[in-house]
Amino acid sequence: MKTPPSVVPADTRMTQELKHAAPLIGCRFDPSGRFVFAGSQDNSVLRWELAGGKKTAFPGHQSWVRAIAFAAKPKLVFTGDYHGKLLAWSIDSDAAKPIKSIEAHDGWLRALATSRDGNLLATCGNDGLVKLWSIPDLKPLRTLTGHGCHVYNVAFAPNGQLASCDLKGVAKLWNSANGDLVRDLDASILYKYDAGFRADIGGARGMTFSADGKLLACSGISEVTNAFAGVGKPLGVIFDVAKGERKHLLKPKEAFQGTAWGVAFHPAGFVIGVGGGNGGALWFWNLDKGENTFTLKLPNNARDLDLHSDGKRLAVPYFDGAVRIYDMSPKA
Repeated sequence: MKTPPSVVPADTRMTQELKHAAPLIGCRFDPSGRFVFAGSQDNSVLRWELAGGKKTAFPGHQSWVRAIAFAAKPKLVFTGDYHGKLLAWSIDSDAAKPIKSIEAHDGWLRALATSRDGNLLATCGNDGLVKLWSIPDLKPLRTLTGHGCHVYNVAFAPNGQLASCDLKGVAKLWNSANGDLVRDLDASILYKYDAGFRADIGGARGMTFSADGKLLACSGISEVTNAFAGVGKPLGVIFDVAKGERKHLLKPKEAFQGTAWGVAFHPAGFVIGVGGGNGGALWFWNLDKGENTFTLKLPNNARDLDLHSDGKRLAVPYFDGAVRIYDMSPKA
């Protein structure tokens, strides 16, 4: 996306609704922009064709699916579930049969990411490990250790470095070529130990780099008062990667109870976040001061966020079983 598209956050409106019978917990547009994929609590992966809305179910998982990532060449989609299984599928196929199945992690496989050159797949999970795999054969290359608890998210920078963040808000930047640790980043503001319930709650529920790789965004929950019910405030954290320092805290202007489940940098120079808990919301923040400039109330609990390659459309999966597509183009 060389030239930022003409968008107006305040004009954001829903343009398409793609329905499923069970709650959805993750979604991604494929690299071509033709499809949107979603993971469901009925253990299935769904693919919708944006032009026409045709739905294809991809059965094969035996537990909930949130992690989704793609390889452009060959055209593959990777999905991960709560039992640690990693599956690879053909993006375009209507046969909907997995090409490869791997027991990748002991416990929940929480997130997937592919490198910008398309050669590496990163996985992370509740076993405290980050793993790197070759694409397309999914041969294990190396395991990155150092997190002391569940690893919630991974994201590749344009230069090939890899970021990971765990339950307690310890974020790490790795050299994916040799597995060396570059530095730690402090996202502990996204973590709380609830002494009443004796439970940890936190982690980066969403994580992504800016297009130039200079900034890293993590989103999650803060100021938790009830870990069992997920009562807290959504928060995004922006890091200056080169300095290893926090640049902005992204907060909703209006009170909201819940979690920031997804975050995205827009090429026009702002940040988008999505929240779910006590309802749903889309937030837009400027990058110079980290101010919440616009909020769109959503119809149900939102669980994730992805930006289309056209820079104009957003996909949001919901607890009510729908993926809703939003358009940020200026209204006619």
